[in-house]
Amino acid sequence: MSKLIITLVKSINNANKKQVATVRALGLHKVGQTIEQEATPSIRGMVRHVAHLVRCEEA
Repeated sequence: MSKLIITLVKSINNANKKQVATVRALGLHKVGQTIEQEATPSIRGMVRHVAHLVRCEEA
């Protein structure tokens, strides 16, 4: 399976609770932090939900 490189590019200060929970579930905590996740349908859905806060690239 392919991997996704996900970076938090905007603060979650003004995001709603669901979006904050989604960012935390992805494993992101600080602006500028980058993680690598498997490209499963559930992870892709989570990224789509917070697309305005993160940058996502295929690895």
